[in-house]
Order: sequence, then C-alpha cells, then structure tokens
Amino acid sequence: MSFDRPLDLVERPRRLRRTESLRAMVRETTLSPADFIAPLFVIDGKGAPQPIKSMPGVLRHNVKDLVKECRSLHKLGVPAVALFPKLAARFKDAEGTHALDEDGLILRAVQAIKSAVPGLAVVTDVALDPYTTHGHDGVLTPEGDDVANDRSVAILSEMAVLQAQAGVDIVAPSDMMDGRVGAIREALDNAGAENTAIMAYSAKFNSAYYGPFRDAVGSSKAAGTRLLSKATYQLDPANRRQALNEAALDEDEGADYIMVKPAGAYLDIIRDVREQTGRPVAAYQVSGEYAQIHAAAKLGWLDLERCRHESLLAIKRAGADLILTYFAKDMAKLLG
Repeated sequence: MSFDRPLDLVERPRRLRRTESLRAMVRETTLSPADFIAPLFVIDGKGAPQPIKSMPGVLRHNVKDLVKECRSLHKLGVPAVALFPKLAARFKDAEGTHALDEDGLILRAVQAIKSAVPGLAVVTDVALDPYTTHGHDGVLTPEGDDVANDRSVAILSEMAVLQAQAGVDIVAPSDMMDGRVGAIREALDNAGAENTAIMAYSAKFNSAYYGPFRDAVGSSKAAGTRLLSKATYQLDPANRRQALNEAALDEDEGADYIMVKPAGAYLDIIRDVREQTGRPVAAYQVSGEYAQIHAAAKLGWLDLERCRHESLLAIKRAGADLILTYFAKDMAKLLG
C-alpha cells in the first residue's frame, strides 16, 4: 500500500485534538471548585493539628483550626465541607450515647463554622461508628452479633435533629439502616427543620477501601481491628441491582441527594444512579482511593497531579454532580 497520498478518510477525529485550544473547545467534562465537598476531621481541645499517617496531607483539626480551614476552603470556592469527629475513648460506649450530647464536639464545630463562615454549607455524618466502642454504625442486638436496625434508626433520627438545630445545612446518614431516610425526614420536619436537607449514602458498599478513614475517626481501634465487617448492612460489592433499589427507596423516603460510596471502583453504579434519578448525585472518593494514589506516587509509579485529576474527572464523567474528596483543597487551588 502506498502512503504517498493521504488516506481517503471520511472523518479524521485527530483534527479536534491537534492543539490545546481545539481540545478545549470540545471538552465534554470539566472540573471546578464548586464540584467538591471537603471531608474534614475534628478533634476536641486546643492541640496542634494531628497528621493522619495513612492519609498524607490530611489532618485532624481542633475547632478553632477547623474554622480557619473552612475559611480557606470557602475563599477557594469550595461550597461545602463534611465533618467527622475523632473522639477520645472516654466518650465512647456500646450505645454511642455521646452522639446525643447537646454539647457534643460536632455540634460545637457546626456552630463555630456557621458563625464564622455562614456562606459555607456544612454536611454532618449521621452514624454511630465514631461514638461506639464496637465501631459499628448502629447499636447492637442483645446477642451482640449484628446491628439492631430499628433501634439504631431511632437514635440516628434524634442525632439528625440535634445537628439540624445546631445549624447544619445537610445531614448525611451513612449507616445504611433500612428506613432511616424516611424516619430522619419525619423527625426533622416534626422538629421544625424542614429546610435541612438529607444527603443519603444510598449505595454504600462494604468496601475494603475504608481502612484509612477508620484510622482517622478511631473506629478501627474501637473495634479492635481495621478489618471490621459491616456486611450485614452495607452493600455487597457484587450487587448492582441492589444499589439501584437502595437509591430508589431513599429517594422515595425524601432524600435530597443520592450518594454512591466508594466512587472510583463503582463508576458503573454512579452512571446507573444518574440515569435513574433526577436528584443530585454525590460520590465519595474515599480514604483508600486517596491513599493508594499517594502511595503509588511516593514510590514514583504514578504522577500524583495527573492521576488525581484523572480520577476526579472520571467520577464526574460517570455522572456525579458533587464529589467528596480529600483532594478538594488542592484541586480548588489548581482550578480556581
């Protein structure tokens, strides 16, 4: 075959990729600071920020420093933060009773943030794992071999009301108990918090990618193992149809946002949920996803900045409107 003359092609797709300007003109998916929610860890006291060894660059902040971090994120254009507490052992018990303490750490953190940075949206976690000695997201059955669904839901509903009264914008039940979204919606409405939104962890899988997060909030030590199984309430990673059913149930019960967690290994689920619902879809790029990118980059096997960007782009391309990611601040600096 002679190559003296150009091929007789009807279309040459590479024409649109020839220069950066041409590529930008047809770019289908872009990222901006407004796409991100920054997960933040909070501790009590006045001590210096605590590095989390398994999550490079991520810190546990006291409330005062947390407010400073929130100001910084807000200035960078990040619209929301999601708060997670790391509690001392003395505040934990089998029932997670400190979750209902009206002077609890998270409630004080919410009040401080909303007072200092009122334009920043605040999301709070509704689950008992940071508060229990066993590390599960709810209270246990009398036999101690499983989580008691309905009794847990009652506690979580009270927890959500307290958070709403503290001024939180969005409560985010991450527990995966049956019926909890409807119960929380009813409890919020009855308490006069009808404007508090619910971001449901609707398709939360029993993933192996949560280990660093459990270190960060102390639930792995509370449970005695970072390999704690939550298989009786979190979704089986093998199941796609169940995830869609969970999302549909949460929407019917009043969820304002539908979340998929983890994000990177479940892009197909993000796409399925996006096609099923008209609600905003959130996806959580979890601690293990963050840690593995950093670990490979540290070994020189991956380019940190390119892999960071590509991983987040893939999550948005799959259909996520919002991405919870520990890269939020770095990406906002880059994109702002």
